[in-house]
Amino acid sequence: MASMRDIKRRKGSIQSTQQITKAMKLVSTVKLQRAKGRAEQSKTYFDCMYETVNSILQRVGDMQHKYLQPGATGKKAIIVITSNRGLAGGYNSNVIKLVTQGGFSPEDCVIYAIGKKGKESLARYGYPIQADLSDMIEDPVYVDALNLSNKLLDGFAAGEISEIYLAYTNFKNTVVHIPKMLKLLPVEVAKQEVEEKAEKEGPTIPMNFEPEDEEALNMLIPKYITSLIYGAMVEAVASENGARMQAMDSATSNAEEMISKLTLMYNRARQGSITQELTEIIAGAEAIS
Repeated sequence: MASMRDIKRRKGSIQSTQQITKAMKLVSTVKLQRAKGRAEQSKTYFDCMYETVNSILQRVGDMQHKYLQPGATGKKAIIVITSNRGLAGGYNSNVIKLVTQGGFSPEDCVIYAIGKKGKESLARYGYPIQADLSDMIEDPVYVDALNLSNKLLDGFAAGEISEIYLAYTNFKNTVVHIPKMLKLLPVEVAKQEVEEKAEKEGPTIPMNFEPEDEEALNMLIPKYITSLIYGAMVEAVASENGARMQAMDSATSNAEEMISKLTLMYNRARQGSITQELTEIIAGAEAIS
């Protein structure tokens, strides 16, 4: 059995850790409320944007457009949104698994890392880091998403990038966060979804564009992609704080349980020490008499 001094030292160490986890939980709770409100406010707009663009693309038929056709050359670009800090449970590792276990080979991909944890982990797996955009996740703004979108679209148009993906964590509620991998370019429309809609609503009316279809899509799709990137960053921040709050709450509870066990061990060791001293005193008194 460990000595009373060792038990007391370990108990003190755990109590110090518990104070840190409690503080981190409180900070994450405050940040979560702000991030949650921001995510909920923007969610309606981005959901509407996603549904509208998909509805339009379902009506364009087999149009030949640079954003609807797969690139013949170039690598797959993956935007990976993680956090700059750890202690958030499986938040970061779940996003990284979308890449490492999603059939993406390091030889065929380049990573645009928004978040230091994703950049560091994917670099260890051998994935080339094309850009480190970790500062963007600290305070997501639309202009940062716009600049990244323009850079990716330029690479796609130049043939340097054949496909563009987005890996992030979808914020459903405070305790549910779902890792997602979205394909941004070339834009794909699910045929099954179109067929089911046609069966339910009847034949689809062809889409007429004003101005011309190519010019309209040249304006619409970049805004669509920028909106998805920005929306993903906003939801990722809320998911990160929710995951960290849960992780710190679990750590605090575990620390409390360990402290209770150590307190019991300390009391037993102390009682054993007192009993031994009494036995020695009694034995000494008997020997003298």
